[in-house]
Amino acid sequence: MVSDFELKAMILHKLAKKRKWGESHTAFENVAKGVPSHFRGRLKELAQELIKEGFIIPKPTSYGLQISLNVARADDIKDRIRHYFAD
Repeated sequence: MVSDFELKAMILHKLAKKRKWGESHTAFENVAKGVPSHFRGRLKELAQELIKEGFIIPKPTSYGLQISLNVARADDIKDRIRHYFAD
């Protein structure tokens, strides 16, 4: 079973891999793309938690919610990613 901490790290890793830091945004719905369907709802909930925790910055637009990684928390984000995705 995959823990919530691992799923959060997966979200952060996905955004970091696509270089979505600071001013570079992506649609909130993209968080759940490319993962098994049974994880999609939970990933969206966890992404909302990451917004509340300050790891992800939301940007409301007329065409939907956009998100990016918080540059001010870059060290914390990289530590979480390294913890679960160590090479």
